[in-house]
Amino acid sequence: MSSTLSSQSLQKPLQPCYVISGDEILLHVEACDALRAAAIQQGYTERHRFVMDGRSDWSAVFEVCQALSLFGDKRFIDISIPAGKPGRSGSDALNRLSSQFSSTGDNVFLIQLPRLDRATRNAKWAKQLESTSQWIDIPSIDKKQLPQWLQQRTQSQKQRLHPEALLWLADQVEGNLLAAHQEIQKMGLLYPEGELSLFQVQAAVLNVARYNVFDLRDAMLNGDAKRALTVLHGLRAEGEALPLVLWAIGDEIRILAALSAIQQSGGDLNQAFREQRVFGAREKQLRHCLQRLPASIWPPAVRHAHEVDRLIKGLKNPGGMDDPWEEAARLCLRIALAA
Repeated sequence: MSSTLSSQSLQKPLQPCYVISGDEILLHVEACDALRAAAIQQGYTERHRFVMDGRSDWSAVFEVCQALSLFGDKRFIDISIPAGKPGRSGSDALNRLSSQFSSTGDNVFLIQLPRLDRATRNAKWAKQLESTSQWIDIPSIDKKQLPQWLQQRTQSQKQRLHPEALLWLADQVEGNLLAAHQEIQKMGLLYPEGELSLFQVQAAVLNVARYNVFDLRDAMLNGDAKRALTVLHGLRAEGEALPLVLWAIGDEIRILAALSAIQQSGGDLNQAFREQRVFGAREKQLRHCLQRLPASIWPPAVRHAHEVDRLIKGLKNPGGMDDPWEEAARLCLRIALAA
């Protein structure tokens, strides 16, 4: 069933499976984090995470489900399918898992998906998941809704944006909720409770660092390896958070992987760009990148991004570097230098 994930629902005994689907990265991450926190509070302290694609082997997932816990801990099984395409074997595995949810009382599943197109949402595996899980569609915040969203976020820290400041900030963030969230948090640190003027908001937002994650993204996509490394090292020196850096480059890689798959299958690439909400100069940049790089580069690049994410969380990757910043540099170069 499709629903929302509220704090009240997370205080009740958890359902066997939750599906969180959507492309708003900030809201997706917040929903997943809230569910993980609720699971820990309810005793699901043994966590297993899997990142799957159309060629993955699902046997490890079933081994975890069936294994006996040495300490009697309940398990939280987090399965991410970044491209939203589990493939034939993955579809069969998800159908099999769905039929077992009611009999796996010691397990809670989280299945992470991007926003699915209509055809994929109507696939048998998705329909089966929807009927046996609590399915949460992460909403997209469009341009008209953005001011209200910004004001609600600001009010959560007991501040309020003056109407002029609200419209100016909405224009500046251009629909990037993660950037908006960071700016709002910054204002919470800089200013006391109460209404914030246009001058205060501009002073906070325009006090930017020398480097930003979008410079890194552009250099990587444009094939400028030297510039990409310069910006990445600058971000590290300035104390930028690596999860934000990974979001900036990883999200582009995931989108390009999805676009490339559609292009290779003969699908409507123009429609795919519309569905990904990619327009104007950014669309031109991504099209050039798709032309520059072979389709074979994208699936391993998506897996590489998840390996960097594992390193950030303190998990090692066989054959990889121990420093997540260095592994992030390798990921950037993978895209920038490929031809």
